[in-house]
Amino acid sequence: MAVLKEVFQKYGTDYETTMSRFMGSEQMYLKILAMLPRDENLHKLDQALQAGDYPAAFDAAHTLKGMAGNLGLARLYQAVCAIIEPLRTQVPEEDWAVLFQSVKEEFERAAGLVELLKEVE
Repeated sequence: MAVLKEVFQKYGTDYETTMSRFMGSEQMYLKILAMLPRDENLHKLDQALQAGDYPAAFDAAHTLKGMAGNLGLARLYQAVCAIIEPLRTQVPEEDWAVLFQSVKEEFERAAGLVELLKEVE
């Protein structure tokens, strides 16, 4: 699907590497990607940060990081990496809101990919 490759390039994702994780099956990739907007880990991360529950925030962020990495969502992956390292040390940071906002924006952008791809199919 040339369209998927073009969308990937605009988003800043390595199409070839990502498709290799899905055995070259764009259909399988799109099926998994379609689950992204329903994933609850962004909400869990937000709630845990608000509660100061850094272990729970780390768990949610770590899950998001793995998901973003496997799906080739480079921008989301980078945003999550920026918040996960401070969470790993469980040291309170004063910029949690800024870091979370970046993750939220990239999550929404990635979820927008799902909708964009639905429109062009």
